[in-house]
Amino acid sequence: MASRLVLVLGDLFIPDRSPDIPAKFKKLLTPGKIGQILCLGNLTSPTAYDYLRSIAPDLQIVKGDFDIDAPNLPLSKVVSHGSLRIGFTHGHTIIPPADADSLLIAARHMDVDVLLWAGTHRFEAYELEGKFFVNPGSATGAMGIQGEGEEVVPSFCLMDVQGDVLVLYVYQLKTDANGVENVAVEKVSFRKNAGLAPAAAT
Repeated sequence: MASRLVLVLGDLFIPDRSPDIPAKFKKLLTPGKIGQILCLGNLTSPTAYDYLRSIAPDLQIVKGDFDIDAPNLPLSKVVSHGSLRIGFTHGHTIIPPADADSLLIAARHMDVDVLLWAGTHRFEAYELEGKFFVNPGSATGAMGIQGEGEEVVPSFCLMDVQGDVLVLYVYQLKTDANGVENVAVEKVSFRKNAGLAPAAAT
């Protein structure tokens, strides 16, 4: 299978907790560049769904804990890219939430090499026992379980899979000391049966 970019995002909460995806992210998310979108739930509006469909018609969605108007969405799905099986779920059914051992059990149960999950609204990526775990955070920066006063950094991920190698690009909207917002990009590589290979930030 030829390489194609896969957009991974979740916990948008439009318009419940955030009015929209940040404009600096929207400039990057143009139609024709992304082959597939894996949405980890909590879209919470038809407008957000329509926007994602405009970026890439291959939109795969799982149910988040606030997607009450979409009762037929599955709680988890598995897709294949290259030789990698990639599972994704919102994560609200994993107990305790975001627990590494519980996520490892879920990845084994789904028989996947990569597990994507959401719910914490914070980016996270790590390798454990030969499997790769990624939480893309919240693309809108919507407040999550962190509590009052803790800032959420808006983020999403792009995956480029070729064979047994996944290159993960992490986009975060960071605000400097002068209040200026800039998109920071980091790259992490994962090779099936070999683990993580951190790369320099760009």
